[in-house]
Amino acid sequence: MALLALCLAGFVIQLDVTIVNVALPTIQHELDATTGALEWIISGYALGLAALIPLMGALGDRLGHRPVLLAGMVVFGLCSAGAALASSPSALIGARVGQGVGGAAILALTLAVLTDTYPPARRGHAIGWWAAMGGVGFGAGPIVGGLLISSFGWSTIFWVNLPIVVFTVGLILRAVPRAAAASDPRPLDVPGVVLASLGLAGVTFGLITTSEVPWKPVPTLIPLIFGALVLAAFVQWQRRASEPLVSRAVRGNTAFISACAIYFLSYLAFSGTLYYVTLMFQNLFGWSALRTGLSWLLMNAPFLVAAQMAGKLSQHFTPRAIVTTGCTAGALGVAALSTLTPTTPFAVAAAGYLVAGVGFGLLVPGITNVATRDVAGPVAGAASAVLNSARQLGTAVGLALVGAIGAAVTQHSWDASPYGQTQMSSGPVAAGNLHGVPPQMRAAASNAFETGYHVALGICIASLLLAVWLSAHAFKPRTAPIGATDAKEPIL
Repeated sequence: MALLALCLAGFVIQLDVTIVNVALPTIQHELDATTGALEWIISGYALGLAALIPLMGALGDRLGHRPVLLAGMVVFGLCSAGAALASSPSALIGARVGQGVGGAAILALTLAVLTDTYPPARRGHAIGWWAAMGGVGFGAGPIVGGLLISSFGWSTIFWVNLPIVVFTVGLILRAVPRAAAASDPRPLDVPGVVLASLGLAGVTFGLITTSEVPWKPVPTLIPLIFGALVLAAFVQWQRRASEPLVSRAVRGNTAFISACAIYFLSYLAFSGTLYYVTLMFQNLFGWSALRTGLSWLLMNAPFLVAAQMAGKLSQHFTPRAIVTTGCTAGALGVAALSTLTPTTPFAVAAAGYLVAGVGFGLLVPGITNVATRDVAGPVAGAASAVLNSARQLGTAVGLALVGAIGAAVTQHSWDASPYGQTQMSSGPVAAGNLHGVPPQMRAAASNAFETGYHVALGICIASLLLAVWLSAHAFKPRTAPIGATDAKEPIL
């Protein structure tokens, strides 16, 4: 029951990452929302998640992982109800930010509670289930959202969270052990929390706004530069602070830092790939959102199976072998998807989905197992927060950077076409939207988008290949748990 509770917590957070996308046209019509408001209905959730993960991890280490996780579930549930009842775009955006605040506690501490609950020998199996359920939630979002909206209206995509939250809270209260907070807790590193939160918020805000006004100095570059400088100040502060937010034991562990880097690179590739493949299917293939979401089952099913296998494989193979194999398979799957054109048989996309699903199903629990296997209770919350911050930033960078480069290549290709000097806006072409393109221009617009699509997925492939190199060179046999002070023998 404890494992089910932690899996459901991860499931509902990932579900809300994607379930809202299919509701945007309906929300726009019923709430009279502008394009900018629609973007912030999606982005407010991501901003709340990214900015507060470090704080929630630190609070969990000091107040106890279980109570802070419970508080996050309650906040997430209340704000889900607020989103369902919202009567204006601003109220919905505020509720989505609140969901992100609760989600930050859940993301930061589910792994810490899992570490508290399961001994190392059983942890790989538990992480496999946790990763699989999170992946299922991410992939199920468009499908569940499409079914609910077509039958009951847009507010049901938020109401559906409440029974899951209530059931999960009940399971946590009943089944998750009361892991006591540290008997002599370290002081909260307030400057570290402030610097980390401001830096992550600045970088995330800058990346989010690239979808509205791509790479213009004031709205995008200034927040990005500000966030980067604040994060650099955070790193310097962590080196000098007597009780840093991220302990020296965590920062000094090569396997943990490498796991964070691979998590960042893999989610950059994952989010960028899904973004562009979705545009290809819906705009060039002419698929509905529901049909596109259903096609993701071809990736979700092998993801679920492979994530379960990863827990068992960890008993026979090294983390290096599992993660390297997963990253390699992910790169091969994305490579297959990168060849898509409107005339490509769907069998090619199906093969890419299946191989990528197996790859990500292996690498996500494999990376998580490496990152948590040596983490002792006193620093588990901070370590989990750092790991999930890497994933959240990877997702944001994948959507923004890969999207911006793909759009720039599409723009360049369109400008070089015979119609590039016309008065027609290139915005729809950059997204592959051919509905407003005159018939005589559609072939050129399709070719321009395909060029940007191939370059964008090429970046995703390169990101996964870099992750292959990192996993092959960085992971070594573990020694002693991070944060433990009484380990006398190596852990083999």
